[in-house]
Amino acid sequence: MANCPKCGAHLKVSDWRPTCPHCGINLIYYGMEERLLEDADKAESEHAVFQKKLDRLKASFIGSPLTIVRIILSILPIGALMLPLANVSFWGPFFEKNVSVNAITIYNTVSALDFDALFKFIGSSFFGNTFLLYFISLVTVLLAAVLILVSLILLTMACSKHGKSRNIILNSIMIVLATTSVICFDLFSKKLAMFFPNIFSGSIGVGAYVFLGTLVALLVINIVIAKVGVKVKYTETFIGGIPSDEYFEYVKQGMSTRAIRKMMAEIDANNKVELAMKAKEEAEKLEAEADKLSAEAKAAEAAGDSDAGHKTQLAAQAVDAAAKKAMEAADLAREATAAVESLKQFNEPGSDAEEKETVSADKK
Repeated sequence: MANCPKCGAHLKVSDWRPTCPHCGINLIYYGMEERLLEDADKAESEHAVFQKKLDRLKASFIGSPLTIVRIILSILPIGALMLPLANVSFWGPFFEKNVSVNAITIYNTVSALDFDALFKFIGSSFFGNTFLLYFISLVTVLLAAVLILVSLILLTMACSKHGKSRNIILNSIMIVLATTSVICFDLFSKKLAMFFPNIFSGSIGVGAYVFLGTLVALLVINIVIAKVGVKVKYTETFIGGIPSDEYFEYVKQGMSTRAIRKMMAEIDANNKVELAMKAKEEAEKLEAEADKLSAEAKAAEAAGDSDAGHKTQLAAQAVDAAAKKAMEAADLAREATAAVESLKQFNEPGSDAEEKETVSADKK
């Protein structure tokens, strides 16, 4: 059987009652306050971690004027995709058709595209290379558009550990994809025009250059932000009355929740005892000064001095100040006594064993 968590006495099989036969404590409810405090620490720890993420998210968007500019530049490429990216013209007997290609046109083209026919054209010895360029141009511009949306989502983690490098890498990939799409489409249109000189013609539209320009501007602003940096203003959080950074540092050192609380209780008790002692010394000094002034006032009054009234008034003020300081010292002494008394819970029998179990559980 187990041991009593308070007195450490061994419990027999016959000890079926909820109370310890040796010290009388309730085995079911003993330590419940400690467990509740641990649950509270856990909840506050989760809140502290979430608050840091929230602060970094806020800094990623409005941490500085540069981050606000980055948001605008991150949206501009989407607008640029709605501009004419390319112009295509078809001629034939009795008809002429001019098409401006943008993101919507590309989406409709991909939705209605016959990939089997496209792959047959790519496999053709005559048109193979030409339609391969068309396929590459189509895929790369779609990937660039997808990465723009991905970068907008990942912008929420711009102030994380790898946020700066991730933004620059994504921007660089988008520029490479967009440039590849422009070059491949230009080559495709020129080669197809060579096969059908009086039937087809194609050219790069102004939207493609605007799209590339916005991507380059976004890359530049991300590089500037990486160099300058964004200061994250973290909201101060506490865990069990301890600053969260200090708490996590203690946990990292292998300290249990109980050990951390015990250490902080000792520090608090020592501080309160020190304040109480200082207040007591100040009260004694003020009392001695008040006695001195009272004696001087009595002597002046007995001698009939003209300033006897003034000295009596000063003595009364000194007595009043000494009394207030004595009351303050008494209050601090009570707080110090309560703090010292609270340390006894950490020195109860079985507390060391409980602490060791907590530490081993944390390690597991």
